Amino acid sequence: MIEISTTAQNHFLRLLQSQGEDAIGIRLRAVDGGTPAADARLEFCEPSDLQGDEWEIECEGFMLYVDAASVPFFDSAEIDYLPSATGGQLNIRAPRIKGALPGEDASLVERVRYVIDADINPQIASHGGRVSLEQVTAEGVVVLRFGGGCHGCGMADVTLKEGIEKTLLAKVPGVTAVRDVTDHASGTNPYFAAQ
Repeated sequence: MIEISTTAQNHFLRLLQSQGEDAIGIRLRAVDGGTPAADARLEFCEPSDLQGDEWEIECEGFMLYVDAASVPFFDSAEIDYLPSATGGQLNIRAPRIKGALPGEDASLVERVRYVIDADINPQIASHGGRVSLEQVTAEGVVVLRFGGGCHGCGMADVTLKEGIEKTLLAKVPGVTAVRDVTDHASGTNPYFAAQ
C-alpha cells in the first residue's frame, strides 16, 4: 500500500523522539482527498488522537497511522526523505490523492468539470479568479461564469479564448466551443480593469 523509505522512517523516528513520550506515532491523512485541492497531512499523534479504525503500518521504532477514509487516496503512495546540509526534504508521492481521471464512460459534463477543477481554476487562481460550469449544451458548448478577479476583468475574453477554450478543446473530446455568461459590468474587484 504505502512504501516508506528507510531515510523517511529514520527522519520520523528522530522527530518522534524529540516530542517526548506522549507521541506514539505519525498520522497520515488526505485533506480534500479526491479533489484538485487535495493535500497530504502528517501529524504527531497521541493515543487520544486515534479513532480506532486507522490502518497501522509498522515502521522502524514507531507506527504510521493512516486515517481510514484516506486509505484509498494513499494506495501506491511513496514517502521519502532526502537529507541535505540545510535540513532535508520530505517527499510524499500519492498518485491517487487528487482522484482519478474520469473514465471513458464518464459524461461530457464530468470530464469538463474535472479539467476545470484540475487545470483551469488552479491557473487563474493566481489572479484571484475562478470559473464555474453553468452547463454543457447538447451541441458540446460549455457555458461558464467567471468569478473573483476574473469577474469584470478586462482580459476575461483573452482568458476565455486563449486559455480556457483551447484547454477544453484539446483535453475534452466532444467540446465544440466555450461561452461566457458573466455580466462583467457588475464585477467589483477585477484583476485588470476594463478599458
